[in-house]
Amino acid sequence: MKLPHKFDHYINKGIVRKITPDKSRSEFLTHEAKISKKGLDERIKIMGINELNTNSIIKDCYDIIMQTIRAKLLRIGLSSSGNYAHEAEVAYLKELNFSDNEISFLNELRYIRNSIVYYGKILDSEYAEKVYDFLNKIIPQLKQNQ
Repeated sequence: MKLPHKFDHYINKGIVRKITPDKSRSEFLTHEAKISKKGLDERIKIMGINELNTNSIIKDCYDIIMQTIRAKLLRIGLSSSGNYAHEAEVAYLKELNFSDNEISFLNELRYIRNSIVYYGKILDSEYAEKVYDFLNKIIPQLKQNQ
């Protein structure tokens, strides 16, 4: 999948704005992501990944990653909103020295999550496992960059 624009593009377009750093909201999102991740891990431990839960696992993984990225942005005084806000948040990973492959995978996940939510796309458990593995790889990296 195509990589998003450089992060500066989203700042220049007004999609990402400078704000007063919002530590409390950042901490809330970080805590929420941590709780969601714990709940997801528990659910997978009990149920596994199967055709009954693939879409919800994919959406949950995406939400946890995006909450973590948003928390980082808020902590440094940046906020994204409107069209292309999620794309801007994905692009921010380049600022944190994530690889093009990781950014491309998350950008693809963003697109697929939209297909699930807005167009009723059903995905298979193999892809859900791949997304869950990606979540487990990227979250520690995001925490490292705090």
